[in-house]
Amino acid sequence: MNFKDIRQNFRNKDISAKELTLESINKAKESSNLNAFISIFEDDALKKAEQIDNNFETFKDLPLSGVPIAHKDIFCTAGKKTTCASKMLEHFIPPYESTVTQNCHEAGSIMIGKTNMDEFAMGSSNETSFFGPVYNPWGESLVPGGSSGGSAACVAANITSLATGTDTGGSIRQPAALCGITGLKPTYGLVSRWGMIAFCSSMDQAGPFARDAFGCAALLDAMASYDNKDSTCAPRKEINYEKALTQDFGKLKIGILKDIDKLGISEEILKAYENSKTVLEQMGHSFVELDFSELSSGICSYYVIAPAECSSNLSRFDGVKFGHRSTADNINDLYLETRYEGFGEEVRKRILIGTYVLSAGFYDAYYRKAQKVRRMMKSKFDQFFNEVDLVFLPTTLDQAFEMNRTSSDPNRMYKEDLLTIPANLAGLPAISFPNGLANELPIGAQFVGNYFAEDLLLNITHKLQEVTDWHKITP
Repeated sequence: MNFKDIRQNFRNKDISAKELTLESINKAKESSNLNAFISIFEDDALKKAEQIDNNFETFKDLPLSGVPIAHKDIFCTAGKKTTCASKMLEHFIPPYESTVTQNCHEAGSIMIGKTNMDEFAMGSSNETSFFGPVYNPWGESLVPGGSSGGSAACVAANITSLATGTDTGGSIRQPAALCGITGLKPTYGLVSRWGMIAFCSSMDQAGPFARDAFGCAALLDAMASYDNKDSTCAPRKEINYEKALTQDFGKLKIGILKDIDKLGISEEILKAYENSKTVLEQMGHSFVELDFSELSSGICSYYVIAPAECSSNLSRFDGVKFGHRSTADNINDLYLETRYEGFGEEVRKRILIGTYVLSAGFYDAYYRKAQKVRRMMKSKFDQFFNEVDLVFLPTTLDQAFEMNRTSSDPNRMYKEDLLTIPANLAGLPAISFPNGLANELPIGAQFVGNYFAEDLLLNITHKLQEVTDWHKITP
C-alpha cells in the first residue's frame, strides 16, 4: 500500500496508527534477512502511535499523520543510537535531534527505526556498512544501491511507505532506481543539514523516498524548512509540494543528452529510456538535444572534492571526545589505532585520498582543478536551463548487480555514479523514478531541474506515473 492510501485510511479511521505501526514493525522483523535496519524502536513507536490515536482530532490533518517512517542512520536522534553504520559510532547516543527527524516527528510520522547504509554514506552498493550489507528485496544476492540502501529497501519491501535518505553523489537516486521506487534529491540548502552527520558538507543533502511522487511530495513538505542552525540552509518561497502535483506547468521543453548511448549504459536501461521519451512526447512535451561532453569529468571532480571534505569532517573522530576508543600507551598510538579500528576500508581509503589532495604539494594540482571543474558543471547547467525546463536521463548505468561484484576495472564501482554526480556538483534538484522492468529487475530514470524547481520535478513525475504503472510493481 502506498503512502496516500495509508494516510487516507488513517484519516477515515479505517485503521489506527497503532495498527499501522505494529504492521510495519512486524514486517521489519519478518524481513530481517534484508538487513535494512540497524535499530528498531518498537516501544517508543507504539507509544507515539497510541498518543496519536488518543488525540486523533489533533493529529489527523498533519501531513504525515499516523504514518510509520524509517530514517537513515545518519540523522541524529536524541536519546537513540545513531551509528552512521560505523564501528566508530557503534554506541553513540546523540543528546540532540536533527532538524529533519524533528520536522517529520512534528508532522505526525512515527519513527519505527533507523536504516542501514554505507559507512558514513561512502559507497554505491551498501556493502561497506559495519553491520553488514543490505540486500535488495528484488533478489537477496543483489545490492540495493548506496549509500541509502537500507531506506530504499525498506520502502521497496513495503515495510514503511516513507523513508529518509541523503544524497551526496547519488545516494538517494541510485538506490531508488535499483529498488524500483521514487527518490528525490532536493536543491542544496532546501533541507536543513543540522544533526546530519557530515560526509561532504558542500554536497550532502537530505531527501525523501516513497513508492511514488505523491509520497515524496508529502514527505518533502515535512522535511523542508528554513533553519538558522544550518548556515547553508537557504531562505525560500513557501511551496506546498503536495498541492503542486495538480498544477498545470504547460508543455515542457525537456533536455536529452547527445550521444547518450556512448556512456556505457546497458541496453535494457537505454530501451526503457527511449520508451519513456515516447510517453513524454505523447503527453505533449518536446525534446532538445544537449551537448554534455564534459559529463564524465564530473566523476573526476567529485572523487577529489568529496574525499577532501571527508578527510576534514572525519578528523573529529579521534578516540578522545566520543565514539570508539582503542587502547594505547600514548596519544599518537591512540589516534592511529582508534581510526584504523573504527573506520572501514572504504572510509580509510577516502580519508587518505582527501588528505593527499589537500596537502601542500598537491592542492593546486588536484583540489583547485577539481573545483574549477565543479564551476564548469554549474555553468553548463545554467546554459542548459536557458534552453530547457528539465533534463531527462537514466539514473544508473546498470540494474541491480550481484554482491561482491568483481571487475577488471578497479574504478568500476565509482563509475556507477556517472549520471547522478553532476546534479550534486551543481547543487541542483533531481528525482529518480521507476522507469521499466527488464530481467525481472527495476530500471530507473531521472529528471534534473533548475534550482528550487522541486515542484516541477514532482509534478512531471506524478503526471508520468498517472499514465504508467512501473511504480506500482513490487518485488
